[in-house]
Amino acid sequence: MPTTNQALRGEVRVLIVETLMLTLPAEEITDDVPLFGPGSLGLDSVDALQLVVALDKRFGLKISDAEVARRILGSVASVADAVASHIGRGDTKAQSAD
Repeated sequence: MPTTNQALRGEVRVLIVETLMLTLPAEEITDDVPLFGPGSLGLDSVDALQLVVALDKRFGLKISDAEVARRILGSVASVADAVASHIGRGDTKAQSAD
């Protein structure tokens, strides 16, 4: 597993591109570009589900609450922060409260 936040963000970018079979190179995805909605990568609800499953398989991060998913799946940075927090605490489920 990556040991730095920047390495983790890179790993999340690659996970997104590979899981969703995007034609956009991982290096072209910035940390703060929204994954969904206006001005985003243009992902949809099916993509969100695929990402949730991939995050569980890769990092053991379980996201079962829709509101938590919206917050975590906001950008590469927010996904990496959630993974780093999960790894640091050894959680098995994303928390719904900050």
